[in-house]
Amino acid sequence: MFALVDCNNFYVSCERVFHPKWVGKPVVVLSNNDGCVIARSNEAKALDIPMGAPYFRYKHLLDAHSVIVCSSNYTLYGDMSARVMKLLENFSPDMQVYSIDEAFLSIKKKNLLSYGKTMRKTILQCTGIPVSIGMAPTKTLAKAANHCAKKNAATGGVFLLDTRQAIDAVLERLPVTDIWGIGKRYGIKLHRLGIITAKDLRDADDALIKKHLTIVGFRTALELRGISCLPLEEIPRPKKSVTCSRAFGRPIDNLEELNEAVASYTARAAEKIRAHKLLTTMMSVFVELHPFVEHSCRCFHLRVTFPEPLDFTPILIHYAKTATKALFKKGCRYRKAGIILDRLVPHHSFQYDLFTPKNFNKEKQRQVMNTVDRMNEQFGHAIIHTAAEGVNKEISQSWKMRRNHCSAHFTTNWNELLVIKI
Repeated sequence: MFALVDCNNFYVSCERVFHPKWVGKPVVVLSNNDGCVIARSNEAKALDIPMGAPYFRYKHLLDAHSVIVCSSNYTLYGDMSARVMKLLENFSPDMQVYSIDEAFLSIKKKNLLSYGKTMRKTILQCTGIPVSIGMAPTKTLAKAANHCAKKNAATGGVFLLDTRQAIDAVLERLPVTDIWGIGKRYGIKLHRLGIITAKDLRDADDALIKKHLTIVGFRTALELRGISCLPLEEIPRPKKSVTCSRAFGRPIDNLEELNEAVASYTARAAEKIRAHKLLTTMMSVFVELHPFVEHSCRCFHLRVTFPEPLDFTPILIHYAKTATKALFKKGCRYRKAGIILDRLVPHHSFQYDLFTPKNFNKEKQRQVMNTVDRMNEQFGHAIIHTAAEGVNKEISQSWKMRRNHCSAHFTTNWNELLVIKI
């Protein structure tokens, strides 16, 4: 049996762990630059605040109902996610981390319902994060079971699909567009064919499904019939690219600040590929103009191919700044920039270029970067950084994205530990 463990309103739940007074009150979390709503508590959903709602348009509604507003704190959310996943490993060695707040497990127990409730209770007790658990013979059915566990309070957060009658009852009420892997576009096509519910798709003719949904849709239909076609991916797929991009807190109109931002993003992207023991062979730098300008094209990018794979931050920043200088146009105002490290290869096996001079400093560069990464991990983000990212951060980097409602980094920064007054 597969179990899908999904954290309820995860970003909001993380904030509530350290702000217990917010439990039972409407809470929303905003995206980068305090732009749009990306997470809502059940109380906020009841106020008809849609997902992706622009903050400036709904501010009057949020203020009128005393909705608590938080800026996204991805450092906190990532750490809380790691704690939840670490706990789940104790319940099953066969696990696939599907997203920051979801994981599939393979469960081989007799009393599955009781086991699921024990799992849910343990996670809540140890992390404070409420979860919903759906159990079924396939991953697609486990998704449907999880949907029932989350929407129906009578289930106690755990729902089991282990009989034909139970599966039929759920699939009859589940719209076809809510099936895992069936999006809005496919949903419109299926509606035209008279396939409205998940049960309709399960019972549809195989040739019809293959014709309109290809083999991927056919696998989904088989999964709905209880035939497992999607095994656990216990080993994550290697990354093909790494992107670091942010919208600026204010428009940038000079090359110095634009270089500073791109250098900062390049350093973060390089840190990520080193953590996965990868090297990059190609870089793309892109900049985006402010939307309120009259211009035929608002986004510009430049691609750089390296003579050999690398992960050394200073060299990557050199290439990034060269590309930024070529992209920069005087008199334009920029609202966003980003860096993409592409064509990633393992650092232990790659093809050298025949005509590239041998880099005798490669091992020293690797040692330097490993030391910098360890110190930044131990003592705080960007404790050691390149001068290109800005020397005096209190004066520079005023372009950084807005986070006016950001909570403290309670679990990753010694200076921001939770203080309890008695």
